[in-house]
Amino acid sequence: MLVDSHCHLDFPDFAEERADIIARAKAAGVERMVTISTRVKRFEQILAIAEEFGEVFCSVGTHPHNAAEELDVTTADLVRLAQHPKVVAIGEAGLDYFYDKSPRDAQAQGLRVHIAASRETGLPLVIHARNADDDMADILKEETGKGAFPFILHCFSSGAELARIGVALGGYVSFSGILTFKNSAELREIAKDVPRDRLLVETDAPYLAPPPHRGKRNEPAFVAQTAAVLAETIGVSAAEIADITTANFFRLFTKMPRPA
Repeated sequence: MLVDSHCHLDFPDFAEERADIIARAKAAGVERMVTISTRVKRFEQILAIAEEFGEVFCSVGTHPHNAAEELDVTTADLVRLAQHPKVVAIGEAGLDYFYDKSPRDAQAQGLRVHIAASRETGLPLVIHARNADDDMADILKEETGKGAFPFILHCFSSGAELARIGVALGGYVSFSGILTFKNSAELREIAKDVPRDRLLVETDAPYLAPPPHRGKRNEPAFVAQTAAVLAETIGVSAAEIADITTANFFRLFTKMPRPA
């Protein structure tokens, strides 16, 4: 069994064949998928997909690209929406200094609102971090000092120090198709140092398809290719990495029911 801990099934790329995509994922051994919210104001669209498919669950939150649009979203709003049985995570929220689509102070403000919601609900916070290692580390350390909260550094592409700090603070590190790219040798070295009980895999579909699908639309079934590269990287079998990452997923996503 594999889990895709992060995909975007509400994106237009999937609209015409969503049921087929989920069926292909199941055929590849992917029994659980978390479709991730990027705008609270579009949450109902995300939730509708999760309600339609038994294998699909969702998060609630605002991507840092959209942080300035949703500064009116409160911790109480997130906590209220997270009560739905299909909502298993908060986010994705974080800091993106590569695109800087929202002012950095708005991104930080949104991140702290989401951290408070994670702390209150006990649901894991899905963190987006790009080109913002120092500020992300500072916020995580400061906020953990106010009270621990579960979190995942999703689609990890940051430096080794942020991975180390994240793990030290109790977080998990999730690897996407980026891990499989030829020019990602440094990232694979970082993956080797992440404790096995903190490793996760994801697609971030429709983005970042691993070989042999590179350059095409990604989908949850392709998490198997990323898992295979992670297994080779840390020196275990494909079956072992499936067991490791699935056990880690259910330990972190405590609200997620296991398949019968």
